[in-house]
Amino acid sequence: MLSASSQKDESAMRILEHRRHSLRSKPSPHLNQAGVTLARRVGERMGNFALVVTSTLPRAYETAIAMGYAVHEQNEQLAHLPETVARALSDEMTFADYMALVRRDEAVAEYAAAQAALLRQLVARVREGEAVLVISHGAIIELGAVGALPQADLSAWGRELSQCEGVRLFYEDGAFVRGEVLRVS
Repeated sequence: MLSASSQKDESAMRILEHRRHSLRSKPSPHLNQAGVTLARRVGERMGNFALVVTSTLPRAYETAIAMGYAVHEQNEQLAHLPETVARALSDEMTFADYMALVRRDEAVAEYAAAQAALLRQLVARVREGEAVLVISHGAIIELGAVGALPQADLSAWGRELSQCEGVRLFYEDGAFVRGEVLRVS
């Protein structure tokens, strides 16, 4: 079985970092001041990205800007879960829960595969050694990671992602070959 954290030379790989948007005060679609501050703090520790893509929702776009990155494009596929997928989710899921859901629910599996295909299209647009930053939303990221690494055991990644947390996926020879979870402390 493919390990989610097996080691390989990263300098020749393309990398896709997929993070959740920062804090907001519902029902506002925009980041609040704490969200801007958190995104700025997280962005200070991040690297360079050849391509930055966000969902079409304001909080994702604003997160990338607050992190210090210009947004190259927005993509509607990163903005919303299909209703059939949203209904299948429960509160406070772990990566193990997402893996199990993908295995037992055809609609969720199809969505995870579609998200993985989108992520492959994005990372294929940069050169070896370059990286892509994607900012979107909870569940979209987790399902995309499960779809991108279908043979990997991601259960060690633990709980679902919180604001500004994400996953880093390593891409080589047309496929994602490993990944790691990115937590904010």
